Amino acid sequence: MATYAFRRLIQMIPLLLVISLIVYSLTALQPGSPIDQLTFGNSNITPEDIARLKVAYGLDQPWYTRYFFWLKQAVAGDFGYSQDFGIPAAQFVFQQRMPNTLLLTVPALILSTLIAVPLGIFTAVRQYSIPDYLLTFFSFVVFSAPVFWVGAMALYFVAVFLPTATGGALSLPPGGLGSPDLPLDAGFWATTLDKLHYLILPLSVLMLREIAVTLRFMRASMLEVLNQDFIRTARAKGLPNRIVLFKHALRNAIVPIITLLGLSIPGLFGGVVITETVFSWPGMGKAILDALVSKDFNVVMVSLMLLAMLTVVFQLVADLVYAVVDPRIRYS
Repeated sequence: MATYAFRRLIQMIPLLLVISLIVYSLTALQPGSPIDQLTFGNSNITPEDIARLKVAYGLDQPWYTRYFFWLKQAVAGDFGYSQDFGIPAAQFVFQQRMPNTLLLTVPALILSTLIAVPLGIFTAVRQYSIPDYLLTFFSFVVFSAPVFWVGAMALYFVAVFLPTATGGALSLPPGGLGSPDLPLDAGFWATTLDKLHYLILPLSVLMLREIAVTLRFMRASMLEVLNQDFIRTARAKGLPNRIVLFKHALRNAIVPIITLLGLSIPGLFGGVVITETVFSWPGMGKAILDALVSKDFNVVMVSLMLLAMLTVVFQLVADLVYAVVDPRIRYS
């Protein structure tokens, strides 16, 4: 397995190079440039000033020349500066935005998996029962509804319906990461509770879709395994139902869920763009959207390359976990 993991790690290098080339070309070829953002509304800027700015930013060169210059710097650990914030783009993403996104995505992934997997097993075992129909209907509705619509409905619920129904006794913050009037010396627990208060709404919206997707996969996978001959044989031998379900069926049914979770982790980072924007959560998703609008290309490149690395790394982790969960899979 170690040889297989090492080979996969080596294969990641050309893959990430191709991804970086595609991302850089698409970013560089989109209409507009950072110079447009810098000079917008400034009537004192002359064409000569614009030409000098293009030379200073390297925008007078073709995009492929700029790509190889960016790649050379990136290999040395220099991802350039954020033009909007005036600090290294990697520092902005890793120190200022990634912790906020982790605060949102990690609990969402853990809690939604802990909820969806048992519900998927339950609906498979109780197929065509009323709870199965209700949970299936719930998963279809949530999976079909756009994230921004779910977020807008959640905002309406906490900003209009909930305060009106309870006379203002119950309410949740509609956006942000913390109370602006919280004192800086409020202490660890007061700061943590305040952040948790702001976390409830975006976390709930993010979890809903993850629960719906995982529930559907778990139900379908469990139903397929429960109809296999070895499950019928186990039941015919008189094994208790819990042994059949959790020792024989679940071990085989969980393999597709591992694939789903391997894709969900980077997908969560990319999928929080809308959630973070709706709830003004200062994470990576909102940073990518803001950077695309303001043509802050270095922040875009760092963020999207991080998502690409997470995707290939967690796919490798999922493949390695296969061999642990399913003894039929060997990489030797």
